[in-house]
Amino acid sequence: MLFFAGIISFSCKAQVGPNITSWLLNTTITSATYGGYVNVQLVQYSANYVYVSTDCIPEYAIGPWPGNPNTPSPQNIVCEFPRNPVENTGAPVYTGGGVIGLWSNGVGIFNPEDAFSWNSSTSSWQMGIGMPYNTTWNRNALIFEGPGFDTCLGHPQQQGMYHNHVNPKCLYNSTDSTHHSPIIGYALDGYPIYGAYGYASTTAASGPIKRMRSSYVLTTDTTRTNGPTVSAYPLGDCCEDYIYTSGAGDLDAHNGRFCYTPDYPNGTYAYFVTLDDSLKPAFPFVIGPSYYGVVGSVSNHITPVGPDTTYTGASTAVNQIQNHTIKYVIAPNPVQDYAYIYMDAANMNNVAVSLSDMQGRVVRKMWDLQPSIGYALDMADLPAGMYILSFESGGVIVSDKIIKSK
Repeated sequence: MLFFAGIISFSCKAQVGPNITSWLLNTTITSATYGGYVNVQLVQYSANYVYVSTDCIPEYAIGPWPGNPNTPSPQNIVCEFPRNPVENTGAPVYTGGGVIGLWSNGVGIFNPEDAFSWNSSTSSWQMGIGMPYNTTWNRNALIFEGPGFDTCLGHPQQQGMYHNHVNPKCLYNSTDSTHHSPIIGYALDGYPIYGAYGYASTTAASGPIKRMRSSYVLTTDTTRTNGPTVSAYPLGDCCEDYIYTSGAGDLDAHNGRFCYTPDYPNGTYAYFVTLDDSLKPAFPFVIGPSYYGVVGSVSNHITPVGPDTTYTGASTAVNQIQNHTIKYVIAPNPVQDYAYIYMDAANMNNVAVSLSDMQGRVVRKMWDLQPSIGYALDMADLPAGMYILSFESGGVIVSDKIIKSK
């Protein structure tokens, strides 16, 4: 991760921090399958807000989505994040339907619900977007939509917005229990979202690492008041089946805590993606029923309020350990249409891949390949011949020859 040190001044640029630099910028690479640009296209900031423009399409391979007829499409959205977030001490602001934050690659974050709630008068599931937990019975997106998630645990909704309700498996290495997870996004209240692992201590940016545990516990009640029967809809089908129990885990009711991190050595409130002992998504997955901080705007079509500065630096997806070797498997080779790349579990996060022809021209680019995950490289429309496939991570570059057959 990047650390920021130096003399503090009152100029806007001198105080650029992780909420500006953690986004994965891209202004040149488009999605051959879905159109639009991958990752984040523009980051602007003023004294009070950060504005992130994105098409909500990741650079890694996504799909298919069994049983889901929707197709990802460029969204051209702009989200606003408070640059100096503060705790909300007033009435809770519940996470509603749609975008509640963005992953660092510009993909939307959705809440734990699938947008249907129980209406006891008709004994059927009715639309109930963003209802507060414990006031109605909202369907658990992991249960009802999970079978249609792709291998990256995301899917597109009706308007084509690709998003995750749960851990974005392809964005970072969620099996790495030896390093503090990177910032993988920001909530609309401006507070960072980390992967599943953080420092065990809440008083220093160092020490042993542990997986952050949710404090939501599945109820043992056998009935639901004015809700679906447990026999028809087993416990866990509803978000309200999970009860916040202080001390049951590491995180508060918002699924976060105040702590010290590599990016915020002076401390910050932070959300954490939660996984169970089997590394499967654990409720409430990303953010609890309400935000911890004050939300500026929940709209995803914000017009920045100037004067604004455009951030033009590189992304901060920097490995925490240097001097490593990049290991992978490519098959088949020669290839006719797709080359499949499997990244070894021992690799670091965020490996960049480029495919060049024999004249040195880059014809394909992929970012943020993660350990233990397979990726598809589309070579179907490339001319037959020899190409060079290069992997780069933490200053290490490894190259291999790959042949495109006729």
